[in-house]
Amino acid sequence: VYGSDYCFYFSFDTALTLDMKLIPLTCPPLSFAILPIGDNFTMGYEDAIIAAEFIQCDKIIGCHFDSFPVIAINHEKAIQAFATKNKKLVLPAVNQLVQL
Repeated sequence: VYGSDYCFYFSFDTALTLDMKLIPLTCPPLSFAILPIGDNFTMGYEDAIIAAEFIQCDKIIGCHFDSFPVIAINHEKAIQAFATKNKKLVLPAVNQLVQL
């Protein structure tokens, strides 16, 4: 999605794909991206880190996690895993507004 001062990518319900490498080739630099991180039905946070590298984005907002037990994640572990790749993971609560 293009804006006057930013561009973002929302992968919706998906797994890691090589097609994500096309994003930086066809879009302006991303300000942030929204990636699923709950695993099982979508990518987990480990694959989301690879996706963030493919799309060349350092600020990720996690989605599709913690809404029921099978997609619950360890927040601290996920945030730290992103940090080791110099990326920021934001994990908003349900209905929480995220300032960008």
